[in-house]
Amino acid sequence: MSVTVNRVRRGFYADSVALMRISRSLSQLPGVEEASLMIGTPTNRALLADSGLLDAEGGKAEADDLVIAVRAMDVATADVALAEAEKLLSGRPESGGAAGAQGRIKSFRSLAAAQASLMDANLALISVPGEFAAAEAQRALARGLHVMIFSDNVSVEDEIALKRDAIDRGLLMMGPDCGTALIGGAPVAFANVVPRGDVGLISASGTGLQEVSCLLARAGRGISHGIGVGGRDLSEEVGGLMTLAAIDALESDPGTRHIVIISKPPAARVAGLIAERVGRCAKPVTLCLLGSGGMTLASAAEHALGRPLAGHVPPEIERRTGWLRGLYSGGTLCNEAQLVLLAAGVPVKSNVPVPGAGEASHLEIDAHCLLDLGDDEYTRGRPHPMIDPELRNVLLEKTLADPGVAVVLLDVVIGYGAHADPAGLIARTVEAARTVNRSSLPAIIASVTGTDADPQVYSRQVAQLSAAGVQVAGSNAQAADWVAAALRK
Repeated sequence: MSVTVNRVRRGFYADSVALMRISRSLSQLPGVEEASLMIGTPTNRALLADSGLLDAEGGKAEADDLVIAVRAMDVATADVALAEAEKLLSGRPESGGAAGAQGRIKSFRSLAAAQASLMDANLALISVPGEFAAAEAQRALARGLHVMIFSDNVSVEDEIALKRDAIDRGLLMMGPDCGTALIGGAPVAFANVVPRGDVGLISASGTGLQEVSCLLARAGRGISHGIGVGGRDLSEEVGGLMTLAAIDALESDPGTRHIVIISKPPAARVAGLIAERVGRCAKPVTLCLLGSGGMTLASAAEHALGRPLAGHVPPEIERRTGWLRGLYSGGTLCNEAQLVLLAAGVPVKSNVPVPGAGEASHLEIDAHCLLDLGDDEYTRGRPHPMIDPELRNVLLEKTLADPGVAVVLLDVVIGYGAHADPAGLIARTVEAARTVNRSSLPAIIASVTGTDADPQVYSRQVAQLSAAGVQVAGSNAQAADWVAAALRK
């Protein structure tokens, strides 16, 4: 019979992505059934309890403690896993300064200490549990720093208060739940290596900002700044506060000549505010409101370029009877693909629940459907699929073996923060499926969001997919167009 053992490290904080990676390493140890490292907030303790990973000691953890939870075949095995966790945690960056001789990032005991050491820093990236993010952001704003809140689970009331305070101070407050920014040529969080240029981006979507910036970069155009505003900024409650402030900032920026605004359609009142402000802007503005006016991320890039993007040649796909399955890591890319397919007459559903998705069971419904695996429903207790695409690859393996599936649609998002080789994982999964299933596999169509300057190298990712028989489109919208054409044949 298995045992569950917890160890609590008092007053200890580490980034959630690092904790998830350590959890993954522990789970792969012999005899370990499951492992998880989480900060001891009430929400996280509830998650551990729901997963059968919380014992009495872990139940006493406070919000500034770390809970190391292991379920193993016996106590001895659990002890080995706990010791390994301590070893991995001890390998965190050293404290005391900005960077060591080998460029290792170091940590500080306080925001004040960091700011004293990094005299030129003007932006604070907040990545702490949502319960604490607003307070940390307020401290940063009070110290005259622009703020980007990577954390989610920040109340809308706190978001509004922080953004109003930032505007009063002449600062940007990006987020919460802001995953991507490009500030002065520096990629922040999930972002790509793109050249400096004269197009300024304002986006309520991280992957939307990535897609447009990469399409422009591959077409030879650079980015002045990419300002993420958070997914709720254009809601009725928030009222477009940071979008309007970002328009002001880019309009006054001498390095920006064209502005692109990326979002789902705003609330009606907010749409009026944005339209009125755009009408007064001294610079040309492209409004890319997905689901409104037929604009796609690719067409927004073309509008900024003033010319069409170089297109990839549509593949020859034989007509097959069956369903479309889309397995996405980027939520906005998933949404865009659905809009393109619906406009083409393909009745596709999105975010259909996957029974037992936490155990990576297969998506089994009688309909065309796209699944956003980065949705909160599928990332509870596991890394985002852009970081660790394990769930997507397990579902892909099962999808390729399903005789009812005719076409598979995928996105591949690379850049800082993303998996080291997502296309390689997909290619190996496809090749393994082809070995096992001698009969014909479904048609597989994908797009890659990235550039050749990214660590994973765009052209290498495309080459690996192509070598495995995956048809690679030039943009996410084009990939959806190809799928629609295949299903119409």
